[in-house]
Amino acid sequence: MRTIALRGGARFAVVAAEWHDAFAVVTRGRVQLELRDGGPGPVLGRDAGFWLRGTGVRALRNPGRRTATVRIVTRTPETSPMEERHDQHG
Repeated sequence: MRTIALRGGARFAVVAAEWHDAFAVVTRGRVQLELRDGGPGPVLGRDAGFWLRGTGVRALRNPGRRTATVRIVTRTPETSPMEERHDQHG
């Protein structure tokens, strides 16, 4: 789990490859999604959750003056059952 703090007016670039299977929740303030074409997306308030994968979001922006925080949850890399079986027999 990772927490991102965005000061007022700050922008955080989202690199799709780094946020595979990431789910985000606004925990303080408001965050505006910046879309792939650079256009403004929705402004999300506290407790709003959203997926980063496959949404076309290229950045998170804080439209306010106070710091906003976003908690991002990703799956921890685990060995799949097939890999475990392969390791046991190979």
